[in-house]
Amino acid sequence: MGMNLHELSPVPGSRRKSKRLGMGVGSGTGKTAGKGHKGQKARAGRSVSLRFEGGQMPMSRRIPKRGFSNFRFAKNYEIVNVSALEDKFDAGMTITIEDLKERGLVSGSHPVKILGGGDLSKSFTVTANAFSASARGKIEAAGGKSEVI
Repeated sequence: MGMNLHELSPVPGSRRKSKRLGMGVGSGTGKTAGKGHKGQKARAGRSVSLRFEGGQMPMSRRIPKRGFSNFRFAKNYEIVNVSALEDKFDAGMTITIEDLKERGLVSGSHPVKILGGGDLSKSFTVTANAFSASARGKIEAAGGKSEVI
């Protein structure tokens, strides 16, 4: 027999009563209601952002902004290790980016680079946008071919 609805109860200690502020001096949260005396943090409706420094020139504006970031120009590759090819494909196949996408190894939003992680015993013809030197070595050592698109 399972449980009944009327037998359900929360785990002991999981439901705390809410702190009732300003309920007299004896309650421990009377008078200033846990806010201390005066000051910006004691006021109603106060909210100060984490970067606000009391009117002092904020760090984000004090620090000089200069230099170069490669972020906009970087080539971002989706990467596939040769061990993944070993697991997902049969020997002798010609593997294209479409095949990798079908098997869920890449999403197809970036160019694809094959890396040399793991071992490779089957021979493939692999076409991709780029290969690492170790990946190319392992593919050719297994008797396959690597073709750059």
